[in-house]
Amino acid sequence: MKNLLSLLSAPINNYLNQPGDLVAPAAAHSLIFTNLKPPVLLVTTSTRAAQELANEIIAFEGFDSVVNFPAWETLPHERLSPKSDTVTMRFKALNKIKNQECKFIICSIRALLQPIIDNDLAKSQIKVYKGATMAMADLITKLSELGFTRSDLVERRGDFAVRGGILDLFPADQEHPIRIDFFGDEIDEISYFTVSDQRSLEKIPTKIIIYPCRELLIDERMKEKAKKLAEKFPQISQYTDKLIAGITFEGMESLAAGVVDDFKSILDYLPVGCQIFLIDEPRIKSRAKDLIKTNAEFLSATWSNLAWSQETEIETPIDLSKELGKGGFYELDQIKELADKYHFNLRKLNLYASNPDDIALDFLVELTTYGNKYEVAVDDIKQWHSDKYQVIFTSSANGTLKRFSELLSSADLPNQIISSDQVVKSGQLITLIRSDIKHGFISEEFKIVVITDKDISGQRSADKDLARLPSRRKKAIDPLQLKAGEYVVHEQHGVGKYLELITRSIGGISREYLVIEYAASKRGLPADKLFVPTDTLEQVTKYVGGEAPALHRIGGADWQNSKRRARKAIKQIAAELIRLYAARMSSPGFAFSADTTWQKELEDNFAFVETIDQQATIDEVKRDMEKPNPMDRIVCGDVGYGKTEIAVRAAFKAVQDGKQVAILVPTTLLVQQHFNTFSNRYSGFPVRLAALSRFNTPSEGKEIIAGLKSGAVDVVIGTHRLLSKDIEFADLGLLVVDEEQRFGVEHKEELKKARTNVDVLAMSATPIPRTLEMAITGIREMSNITTPPEERHPVLTYVGPYDEKQVSAAIHRELLRDGQIFFIHNRVESIEAVSERIKKLVPGIKIGIAHGQMNERVLEDVILSFWNREFDLLLCTTIIESGIDIPNANTLIVDRSDLFGLSQLHQLRGRVGRSRERAYAYFLYPSEQPITELAHDRLTTIATNTDLGAGMQVALKDLEIRGAGNLLGGEQSGHIAEVGFDLYMRMVADAVDEFKTGYFDEKPKNNECKVELPINAHLPVEYIESERLRLDLYRRIADAHDDMALSEINSELIDRFGTLPDPTKELLSVASLRLFAKTLGLRDIAISGKNLRLAPVSLPESAQLRLARLYPGSIYKNASQILLVARPGGPNWIESASVGNTSLLAWVEEVLRTLIQPTLKSKSE
Repeated sequence: MKNLLSLLSAPINNYLNQPGDLVAPAAAHSLIFTNLKPPVLLVTTSTRAAQELANEIIAFEGFDSVVNFPAWETLPHERLSPKSDTVTMRFKALNKIKNQECKFIICSIRALLQPIIDNDLAKSQIKVYKGATMAMADLITKLSELGFTRSDLVERRGDFAVRGGILDLFPADQEHPIRIDFFGDEIDEISYFTVSDQRSLEKIPTKIIIYPCRELLIDERMKEKAKKLAEKFPQISQYTDKLIAGITFEGMESLAAGVVDDFKSILDYLPVGCQIFLIDEPRIKSRAKDLIKTNAEFLSATWSNLAWSQETEIETPIDLSKELGKGGFYELDQIKELADKYHFNLRKLNLYASNPDDIALDFLVELTTYGNKYEVAVDDIKQWHSDKYQVIFTSSANGTLKRFSELLSSADLPNQIISSDQVVKSGQLITLIRSDIKHGFISEEFKIVVITDKDISGQRSADKDLARLPSRRKKAIDPLQLKAGEYVVHEQHGVGKYLELITRSIGGISREYLVIEYAASKRGLPADKLFVPTDTLEQVTKYVGGEAPALHRIGGADWQNSKRRARKAIKQIAAELIRLYAARMSSPGFAFSADTTWQKELEDNFAFVETIDQQATIDEVKRDMEKPNPMDRIVCGDVGYGKTEIAVRAAFKAVQDGKQVAILVPTTLLVQQHFNTFSNRYSGFPVRLAALSRFNTPSEGKEIIAGLKSGAVDVVIGTHRLLSKDIEFADLGLLVVDEEQRFGVEHKEELKKARTNVDVLAMSATPIPRTLEMAITGIREMSNITTPPEERHPVLTYVGPYDEKQVSAAIHRELLRDGQIFFIHNRVESIEAVSERIKKLVPGIKIGIAHGQMNERVLEDVILSFWNREFDLLLCTTIIESGIDIPNANTLIVDRSDLFGLSQLHQLRGRVGRSRERAYAYFLYPSEQPITELAHDRLTTIATNTDLGAGMQVALKDLEIRGAGNLLGGEQSGHIAEVGFDLYMRMVADAVDEFKTGYFDEKPKNNECKVELPINAHLPVEYIESERLRLDLYRRIADAHDDMALSEINSELIDRFGTLPDPTKELLSVASLRLFAKTLGLRDIAISGKNLRLAPVSLPESAQLRLARLYPGSIYKNASQILLVARPGGPNWIESASVGNTSLLAWVEEVLRTLIQPTLKSKSE
C-alpha cells in the first residue's frame, strides 16, 4: 500500500521536520506515522482507537513491524483479574519492544499510565519444542508459577491438565490448546488439539513460547512480602494466605502494591532515541484525569457483593496503594518527566489547532462520506479519473473489492485488483487493494485520492471491532456434572438421590458403581441404596422438574404408575403433534435450487469467521430449503451468537429463486435494526427490501403492501402488522420468525395454517418451554448454536441493593472506555425523575430517554442517536429487551430487577457484552423493602448462570421455576414433575416414533441388559484421575449405539490419556458384547456356578437339540425362559487364570452367535 502513495513521502517528511505541534485530519494519521523514523510510540485516547490505528499501520508496514500494547480491561483496584489473553499480549509486546523487533508501538493512554509490574522478562517464558529435554515435574511447577491453573479438562485459556506422560495446556495466544507428549524427560511430540472433543489436530514442528497468564507472578520473595503485609493488615489475611501458599485467585492483582518490589512504565522498555506522539492531546489529558478519578471512586463505592453466592462476601476493594504509596495510575505529568529523563522526543498530533503556532497539514483533506449513494461515488471517481488523479479504492473484505470492480467496469472505468506487495506500473488504472484503512483522503495538489468502502457506505467503523476469530468449538465433551445430593432418574427405578461413585472388588474383580439412594422400603428403616454398574449408565439422567421431588421406593408401584400415567398422556399429545407434522410433510413445498455465485459472494463478504456450529446451522437450513417438503426449523443460539446472519443468507437464497421473504420480529426497533443489517449485507445486490411497522406513514405502508402483492418487494421485515388480513404476498417462499419466544402460540399457528407450504425458520435465545418441547421431540428440526464468537467474555453480573455511589462508579467506568450505558427503569411515569437523578450523580452526561408511549418517530430518533453515539446513556423501559444490537454499550443497570421475569433478565443481559470489552450487568433491587422468594430465585439463577451460552440453562431453569405448565394442553403439567424432564422428553420422542412407524409398544424402548461376568472391566483411577471425566466416559460408553461409536471412543482414549490399560480394553469389549446381546433381546448375561446364565431365551426344539450336542450338560427352562449353558470342561479350567481372561468373553460371544442368533433368524424368516 505504501508504494502506491510514494508521491506523498517527500511532502510528509518536510511537514514532519518542522518543530512544534502538528494538526492533521484523522484519515491521514497512519500515513503520516509510517513516514517517521522508527522506533515510535503512538498514544491514542482509547483501546479501540489503538486497535484501529494498529490495523491501519499494518496495512502500510506489514504485521511484524507493529506492536499493540494493551491495557488491562480492569482497574488496578478492582477485585477482578485482567483476562489471560490481555496479559499474554502484554508480555509478548514487552519482549518485542525490549528485543527491538518492532518499529511502531501503539498503546492507549490507559496502557501508558498503568504501572507495569517489574518481572524478569527472560525468566517469565517457557520454550517448548520437539526433542527438548525437560522434566515434566519442572514444567508443571513452572506453569503454576506463570499463573496457569491446573484442571482435569482443558477448556479455557490458561488451563493445563496432566495425565500420565501427557500434558495438555492452553496458552492464551494460541487458537487451539497444545498437547505435549513426554517420553521420559524428553518431549516426544507436540500437537494442537480441539477443545470440543479433546482430539489431536496437526503436529507442531516449530518452537512454541509460552507466556504468563498473570502479571503478578508468585515467587519466594513475594511470599515473604505477603507475610509482612499480612502482619500489617490482618483484615486481608484471607488473601495474603493464598499468596503465601502460592495459590492464584481472581483479583489478586489488587494486592500488587504491597507485594511487588517495583513498578515500571512502558517508557522504561523503549529503545534509545524513540519518538513519542500523543494523538488528540486535549482528550488524552481529560481521559488521564478521569482515569485517576474513577479509580478513586471505585475504592469508595462499597460493592454489596459480586454475584449472589453464599460463599463469597465481597468487601470494599483494598487500597493498599494509598497506604503504600504506589501501584495506582501514573499522572500524565510524571510520564512527561520520565520522557525528558530518557531524552525521548515527545510531540503532539491533534485534530484541530488549539494555538496559533500549531502546524497544519494543508495538502491532504479527509473525504466526506457518501451515505450509501454508490452512483454519486462512481460519478466522482469518473471525474477524478478524467482529471488524471491516481485513484485507490480499499476495503477490508475481498468480496467488496470484486463487487466494486464490477461496478466500475460497468461504468467503463478501467480498474485492477492488486495484492499489497504488487508494484503498479501504470497510473491510468483505478487500483483496488485490500486493507483495514478506515477513511480515505484526497490531495488536490498531488492528484491522489484514497477512498474506502466505509466512505461510500457511510457506516460507522465500530463494526469491525467484532470481527475476531471465533473459537472453533462445540461442546462434544460436556461431563455429566453430578454433585453428591443431586436428584437423578433411573429409568427402571424412578427418582433417587446421587451419593457417590465407588469402586468395589469382588473375588479380585473390580468395577465402578454409581450409588443412588432411594426411599426406605418400610417406615423407620434406613434408606435403600442402589448400586448402578457404570456400564448401564444410559439408564440414569439428571432430574429437572420440580424443586425437591419425593424419592421413589425400589420396586414400589408408584414409579410404574407415574410412568404409565405419563405415557398415556404422552400418547395423546404425540397423536396431535403427528397430525400437525404429517400435514406439513405431505403438503408439497418448494425445493430451492443450489447456491448461486451471488450467494457465495454474499457469504464471502461476511466480516467475521463463522463459528463451527453457525456454519453447520447454515448448511442445515440450506439443506432443508433444497428439499421438496416445507422446512420447519428452530435455531436456538444465545444472544449475539450470529443468528441474524443465518437469516440473511437463507433470505438471500430464497430471493435468488424469485420467492418473497417475510421476516417477523416482535418490536418496531428490531424492524429498524434488521432493516439496517440486511441493507448493509445486501448493498450492491438487486434485492428490494422494505420495513413494515408503526414507523411507516400511511402512504408508505400502502405502497409496501401493494409492492408485496405485485411482487415488487423481495424481502419485508415487519412486526405483527405482517399478520394482518389485508396483507397478501405474490409468492411467499420463506418466513423467518425472530425472537420466537415473544410471539403467542396463536400468532404462530395462524401463520402456519395459512401457509402450510412455506418454509419456516424460527430463531430464539431463550426458547419458551413449548418450543423447546416441540423441538426436542423432533416435531421441529432444531439447530443449536453453542459456540460464542471468540473474545466474548461472560458478562460480569452484580446483584445487590440500589446504591448511588455504586451506580455513579459504574457509569464513570463505562464512560472511561468510550462506552455507553443502558439504564432500565420500567415505570414511564417516573422515568424523567430518574433522568434528573442520574444527571446529579454524573454531571455533564448526555441522556436519551426511550419508552413505548413515545411517538414512533421520536423513539426511532432517540435509538438511532444512541446507536450513533450521540448519547452516553439510554434510559429506557424494557423496550430494548429484544434484540437491539449496540456493540458499544457494555454496561447495563437494571433498576427494580426483582420485578422482571427470568427470560427478560437474560435477554436484557444479552444486550451488553457484544464486543471484546468486558461487560457489566447490575441487577439492583430497593434496599429498604424485602423482595419475594420467587424474585430471589430468579435473581439467583441469573447471577449463577453467567457463562456464555447460558440461554438454554436459563430456559430449562425457567421450566423449573414456573413449573412446566401446559406444554400442549392443560392436563400434563404434573407428569414432568413426576418423571423428570429428560425422561419425559425421551418418552415423548418414543411415542412420536411409534406413531411415525405405526408400531405400538407398552414396553419401554431402552432395555436394560446386565452383563455380570468375572472380568476386570473399568476405567482405573491411575488412568483417569478425575471422577467427572470417568463418569462422562462411562456415560458415553453406555450410550454408544454401535461398534463404530465404541471404536471412536477407543481412539479418543488413546489420544487423550495414552495407551489403554487392560481393564479399559475389557470395558470396551464388554460394552460391545452388551450391544450385541441387546440386539438379540437378552436382558441378563451372568456366570452362575459353572454355567453361563442367559435370559430371556425362547429356544425351539431344533435349537435345543443343537444345545445338547454342542454344550452337553446345559439346561433350558422353558417356563422361565432361562438358559444355563455348561462351560466346556477341561483340566481345572474353572480355577485357571483364564477365567478373568478374554477367552471367557470370546466364548460367551460364540455361544450367542451359534445358539441364539440362528433362532432369531429362523423366527424372522
